[in-house]
Amino acid sequence: MIIDPADIFKVLSVETRVNIIELLKAKGPLGVKEISSNLGLTPPAISQHLKILKQAGLVRSERQGYWIPYSINEKAMESCRKILNEVCTCGCQGTGKLKEKERSKATLAALKKYEVELQKELNVVRERVKEIEAEK
Repeated sequence: MIIDPADIFKVLSVETRVNIIELLKAKGPLGVKEISSNLGLTPPAISQHLKILKQAGLVRSERQGYWIPYSINEKAMESCRKILNEVCTCGCQGTGKLKEKERSKATLAALKKYEVELQKELNVVRERVKEIEAEK
């Protein structure tokens, strides 16, 4: 399993791999054929990308009979987010702040997506608060 941040970024530097992750995020677990038809690539090409994503720990699979569904490894994605927050230069410090200029020009879909991201972040903060309170 790849744990070096530079290696993770190399894996994610290929647009098809990012597209696979976005597709799995949007639709949930999918097999190679479903991913292939959604992205317009051959199953062998998708299989090669999935192999690399799996080696990196970004996706996982568990055979279900003849079907092998692939899904996002949420913990690995969270690690990627943390790495990006550490190197981020936008000044948000990982809070997900949307700059005023961007907010005023954002589409409804972009704002709804941002709202979901903020809700997830708030849930993480609430869980951490509960953990700290339980330690006392």
